[in-house]
Amino acid sequence: MELKELKDLKDQKLNKKTLGKPMRIIFGRTAFVAVAVLLQLAVLMASFQWLSDNVFYIYGGFTVLSAVVVIYILNNRKNPSYQMAWIIPVLVFPVFGALFYLFMELQPGVRMINRRLQQVTKETEPYLRQDPAVMERLWKVSRGNGHLALYMQKYAGFPVYDNTYAEYFPLGDDMFPRLLEELSQAKRYIFLEFFILERGDMWNAVLEILKQKVKEGVEVRVMYDGTCSLTLLPYGYPRQLEELGIRCKMFSPVRPALSSYQNNRDHRKIVVIDGHTAFTGGVNLADEYINRKVRFGHWKDTAIMLKGDGVKNFLMMFLQMWNITERKPDDYGSYLIGPDWKIPAGLNTDGFVIPYSDSPLDEETVGQHVYLDILNEARYYVHIMTPYLILDSDMITALTFAAKRGIEIIIIMPHIPDKMYAYVLARSYYEELLLAGVRIFEYVPGFIHAKVFTSDDTKAVVGSINLDYRSLHLHFECAAYLFKNQAVQQAEQDFMDTLKLCQEITVEDCRNYPLPKRIVGQVLRLFAPLM
Repeated sequence: MELKELKDLKDQKLNKKTLGKPMRIIFGRTAFVAVAVLLQLAVLMASFQWLSDNVFYIYGGFTVLSAVVVIYILNNRKNPSYQMAWIIPVLVFPVFGALFYLFMELQPGVRMINRRLQQVTKETEPYLRQDPAVMERLWKVSRGNGHLALYMQKYAGFPVYDNTYAEYFPLGDDMFPRLLEELSQAKRYIFLEFFILERGDMWNAVLEILKQKVKEGVEVRVMYDGTCSLTLLPYGYPRQLEELGIRCKMFSPVRPALSSYQNNRDHRKIVVIDGHTAFTGGVNLADEYINRKVRFGHWKDTAIMLKGDGVKNFLMMFLQMWNITERKPDDYGSYLIGPDWKIPAGLNTDGFVIPYSDSPLDEETVGQHVYLDILNEARYYVHIMTPYLILDSDMITALTFAAKRGIEIIIIMPHIPDKMYAYVLARSYYEELLLAGVRIFEYVPGFIHAKVFTSDDTKAVVGSINLDYRSLHLHFECAAYLFKNQAVQQAEQDFMDTLKLCQEITVEDCRNYPLPKRIVGQVLRLFAPLM
């Protein structure tokens, strides 16, 4: 190749290299990013200019929207305290508050769950019909409780029963060995539904029995709330149990998306064995509930076991919740008590029992109505154990009015709280209650997790329902209402024994409580229904 040709070739390569560099810059990734950023800045500047030019109309539009939202809230059939907790942010932050309320109210997930729950509830109605003979016997004993039973049947969907044995457990430590004993005797099926399931001594012991029962041909189902997947269990834990032959599901798995339906948790605690034995109460399947793990001092919890006809309500509660996500419904009748099963001889089945659940998705606050009925019907006393005291206006009125008319109202609260914000908020109610004559005690050894009402040596409620907005308005809950049953006396005796370990709170104690905490408690009351 000649010298001139070599020079021409070199010049061509140089020209391509010189021209290629700006072309790579123009069409490269950096250029696209820069152009995209410039376009976004242009859109933002144009939007800002548009908002500036139309701010009067925009602000006016959102003011009208806020007014419409407030009118809607006021006309909605919600608790007044809950309404006020939404009205304040809507008025203070007219743009954000109104849009956030609409976002939370228009969630399709909540409506879907409610529609499905209504459907499965209708499927179980034939198995929850009231026995007229039982109702007649209750009316002869107590018209007041007869009226309550009518309400529970019509609006909660759960009948009243006799022929049911109830045994009360003053501690999770006492309930646990009895639970293991009953589980080991299962012949047909075991259904477990809990708010918290955590690996440890308690769950491991239960799991070993469940694995053995699966090998024996017993049907085993486990359901726990989806919040457990945040810190307590792997997200895929249901698959691990399925591999063992245990049917398992999380209720409402927590997902990284803002949605109001994730606020409605399954707080229930239910065990059903062969249709004839059931457990409920405050005890979850985790070691602190049986004091194998110490977190907040001594953990005081309670539970109750039923045997007999009343177990049917707990059976249907479980199947209703389980079938929310099932396409093919269960054969509900096949899980009823076998015709050959009888209550063991020697067990006292006197009195009546109404096991019931409460849904946050309907307009009926069943759990609160039962508590209010006890307070309004009391003649001598109402004794309460609860871990939380976050009250709406209806509950404050019922508690203070009962005390003012001479009914002995005593509330036992934790001395060592598990959630400081909830305790500070609860303290904000103390003085108002004390001035009306309500007596408040705190359990010195540690934390009270029990949810128990007893009244007049004849009535008791044991279940999962706390005295706070979450239990009374936002969570799925359950409990057993007992009337003239031997377990009522057991629960009342436990209350009196627990009272000996408590210190009484006075008005002076409230006024000497640190001022910053009192201020925080008062502020939190504004948002208590949303917490």
